[in-house]
Amino acid sequence: MNNTVEKSFFGRIDWVTILIWFTLCTIGWFNIHAAVFDPEHPGLFNMATNYGKQSIYIFSALIIGFSILIIDAKFFISAAPVIYIVVTLLLIAVLVVGRNVGGNQAWIPLGSFRLQPSEFGKLATCLLLASYLSNQSSKTPTLKSLLIGAAIVLFPVSLVMLQPDTGSALAFFSLIFVFYREGYVGNGLLVLIAWAIFLFVMALLVNQWVLVGSMLVIAGIFAFNLRRKRKYLINISILFLLSTIYVLCVDFAYDNILKPHQRGRIEILLGRVHDPRGDGYNLNQSKIAIGSGQLFGKGYLQGTQTKYNFVPEQSTDFIFCTIGEEWGFVGSVVLIGLYITLLLRLINLAERQRTAFARIYAYGVASILFFHFFINIGMTIGIIPVIGIPLPFISYGGSSLWSFSILLFILLRFDSSRKGLNN
Repeated sequence: MNNTVEKSFFGRIDWVTILIWFTLCTIGWFNIHAAVFDPEHPGLFNMATNYGKQSIYIFSALIIGFSILIIDAKFFISAAPVIYIVVTLLLIAVLVVGRNVGGNQAWIPLGSFRLQPSEFGKLATCLLLASYLSNQSSKTPTLKSLLIGAAIVLFPVSLVMLQPDTGSALAFFSLIFVFYREGYVGNGLLVLIAWAIFLFVMALLVNQWVLVGSMLVIAGIFAFNLRRKRKYLINISILFLLSTIYVLCVDFAYDNILKPHQRGRIEILLGRVHDPRGDGYNLNQSKIAIGSGQLFGKGYLQGTQTKYNFVPEQSTDFIFCTIGEEWGFVGSVVLIGLYITLLLRLINLAERQRTAFARIYAYGVASILFFHFFINIGMTIGIIPVIGIPLPFISYGGSSLWSFSILLFILLRFDSSRKGLNN
């Protein structure tokens, strides 16, 4: 009987994904140790240090994860609205009793620990979005369902923006891939989003009227070649008009919506300003640290940029710098390879689910993790503006580690019981 139980439960758990998760957590722990190493407290388990605290966070995440694996998977389906409401209340509470750190009122102090509700907001949103979309009676996506689904995502985003925590808020928008997979968003919208980003960048690099004139020439060429197809002529005219209005609004939005430090980071990235001692300091030191690691790195605890604290926030947002400096190109490739392997496995898990809820939730998990992975590493190497978000399972912090781990283990619980959920 025991063998039957083991085969029916433990045998269906995706242990490879758990092994990747644990490997990433361990890599993070050792690199946090390297990033904030204190010779007076050298032990990895010294609770007076961040790496000592991270060991507790990892151990508790392990307990939480395996506790999730023994809970009935249907519990998370039925509890999705309750979890969303509880987290929403926490997001409201942080605006009242939260502690302001670095200009963001994003943490609720609980003794020596600080809870960051926005990290758990992604979990709650993934669950409720999966619950709502999977319960739509119509197999054909409707505008009403899209709008309600978007509202489920945008409500916590609005609360996070009040903190204000732009980085965490942007992570919610990665859930557009969920809408895309379920057929609510087509290729056209993704192309329009890419076009809007392109125009935003170009409007900052060249004169707006030069850009409008260039668009007019391009629109004219298309219109001439498609002059016999009235439908296309109308679409080209509308796109040109909207694009022109958008370009003319970029300067206003850039000057009045973005904060000075956010504008500074974008200007540094675009090469409009060279300020290695001001807004560009973090990025400049980050690139120096990663580049100095060369092929095989300087060795564990041997990073000079790391050791002398040249890179700010090196155990959290810029933890990848420590990996690049001490483990070099090879170590960085291994880490990126682990993330890519994890993401591919999550997509595979999503596609083999037998219920819409589990599939939608799985794509939500994959989207959130991909966004954090791509943006965090991208900002440290200078291809993305600096945004304060953690590298999943690697960066220091209990809230981020627990929320990412819970996201992942709930998916593993759905996967292990996918046959039962279908009944």
